[in-house]
Parts: sequence; C-alpha cells; structure tokens
Amino acid sequence: MLNPPAMSVAASIEECVDELDHFIATLERYPETVLAFAMRVHLAALLRALVENQVCSRGDVRQFLFALEHEALGVGEE
Repeated sequence: MLNPPAMSVAASIEECVDELDHFIATLERYPETVLAFAMRVHLAALLRALVENQVCSRGDVRQFLFALEHEALGVGEE
C-alpha cells in the first residue's frame, strides 16, 4: 500500500502536497521544530490507523519510515 503511486494517483498526490504546503504556510507563527513534532504525531497516528485497518502491513510502514529517514537525511547523496 505504501509503494509509490500509479500515474493516475500521482496528480492527486501532487495536488494534496500543494494543499498541505499552503496550509503549513498559514502556520508560520510556529517554529519549524514545533511543526515537525506536530506533523510527527499526526503521521504516527495515520500510519497506526492504516495498519489497524489492514490497509498496509507493519512491514510496509517500516519500509516507508526507512525511505523517509533516507530522504530526510540525504543518505546516499554523498
């Protein structure tokens, strides 16, 4: 489930990312670290709900988090 989306879904994801960017811009009064921790809380809850509702497996979530860590830290870009 957490694999990269098909082309038909890619446009929806791009639109969603744009909306999230716009919304996050409205939260500029909060420091970036506060936003990061708040987003972490929401992401954790969303991933937990996906597993509990059998939309994806625990292994899928581990893979997703591994990829997220590498993207966030730029692992392999050196």
